[in-house]
Amino acid sequence: MAEPFSDRDVKLKHKKSSKVKTVLTYVGLSVWALAVLFPFFWMIMTSFKSYEEYNAETTPSLFVHNPTLQNFIKAFTDVPLARYFLNTFIFAVVTTALMLVVIIFAAYAFARLKFRGKDILFTFFLSLMMIPTELVIITNFVTITDLGLRNTYLGLILPSVTSVFYIYLLKESFEMVPEEMYKAAKVDGTSDLKFLFRIMVPICRPTVVTIVILKVIECWNSYVWPRLITDRQEFYLVSNGIQEIRQNGFGRENIPAMMAAVVVISVPLIVVFIIFHRKIMEGVARGGTKG
Repeated sequence: MAEPFSDRDVKLKHKKSSKVKTVLTYVGLSVWALAVLFPFFWMIMTSFKSYEEYNAETTPSLFVHNPTLQNFIKAFTDVPLARYFLNTFIFAVVTTALMLVVIIFAAYAFARLKFRGKDILFTFFLSLMMIPTELVIITNFVTITDLGLRNTYLGLILPSVTSVFYIYLLKESFEMVPEEMYKAAKVDGTSDLKFLFRIMVPICRPTVVTIVILKVIECWNSYVWPRLITDRQEFYLVSNGIQEIRQNGFGRENIPAMMAAVVVISVPLIVVFIIFHRKIMEGVARGGTKG
């Protein structure tokens, strides 16, 4: 009869199985990372190629033989890319600031204040997340047009100053603050406003920072709404500027210059994400965990 496996054999077999799973996991992640990063690599390499070198290639080359910065110069001289950056900066900063005011008060009301119909109202707010974005855009477009706010910063900003998801995320974070702390503050005569900004917001700073970063990225990438509400170049954002460059600039013929413009526009978001990616994950995890 065959001898039964010893504990040592079982442990060795389990260890080998774990190593195989680890290797397969890393191989799969490496392949996925290459598939995701390859378009960025090709974009950056192409941006440093001259127009002549790019057109002379019979098969696309992944490397640059004679790198040049001329494409980046053209991105700022042939089209008003600096103006697109300024518009996007104004849009992102003002929208994020106004949204913070709205969601902080809304989240605090749902998390701490007691009023009739609060649960029903919050359920209604959450149900708004199920409405397709396209339907909301149509309504916003008609409203902004009727108000005569097309081709204005106000028309760009107003529909983006609130977010049901961010209210929910911040509400969950506020509810993690012990109720006893709120009661103690009320006993000391602290007003709700003072308690909110001196205690709640500092304690929930990771979530607030996360929301700010995500909103700035969202504003930077915004395309559909700015494209609908603005048809004058002086109000274009960088996302719309790319399309304008492709249609009326140098993009259709000069692909390297187009890629240079895309690289310039993408760099700020990549830098922001690299610097703050841990805070983003920390804030999302904090907002999604109670107790």
